[in-house]
Amino acid sequence: MKKRIILSLAFIIFAVAVQAQKFRPLDKSPRDIAYFPDHFAHDRKDGDKALIKVSYSRPYLKGREAFGKLEPFGKVWRTGADESTEIKFYQDATFGGKKIKAGTYSLFTIPGEKEWTVILSSDLDYWGAYQYKEANDVLRVTAPVKAAEAPIENFSIVFEKVSDTSAKMFLGWASSVIEVPVSF
Repeated sequence: MKKRIILSLAFIIFAVAVQAQKFRPLDKSPRDIAYFPDHFAHDRKDGDKALIKVSYSRPYLKGREAFGKLEPFGKVWRTGADESTEIKFYQDATFGGKKIKAGTYSLFTIPGEKEWTVILSSDLDYWGAYQYKEANDVLRVTAPVKAAEAPIENFSIVFEKVSDTSAKMFLGWASSVIEVPVSF
């Protein structure tokens, strides 16, 4: 009888503990992925493989001023929110006119009023840019800032196809857009 009571109590405690499991709420800055070639494009051919993939989080403006305030000019930015943005080249490429080996890199930027510095770093799997080390930069390019046609509420990265082996990578948020050419 004692064994049954003890087993029943153990089972009840276990069942309550399982039901008490809490799951994390949804991220405030949703994750997104940008591909080239775009896996969702209408002109995509079956069997097309990605040449480049960017995985990033998309912060909202929510009435805030993005650059100069929320993200200060002249300081390294994780280029998104939460985890640092990662860019994967599936084969050797030219990024902003400079050669880059196939592989995965963190994508950081230094926003400026007239141009941004775009950085590919060998450091991976960091939250934010708090652990950023310039010594681990693999490549740096600059890109002029252009005015967005309309305000961009969520930070966004997209590719515009130039040819089957080249594209323009656009990064945009608020009223700012930069463009980096990529070719394979």
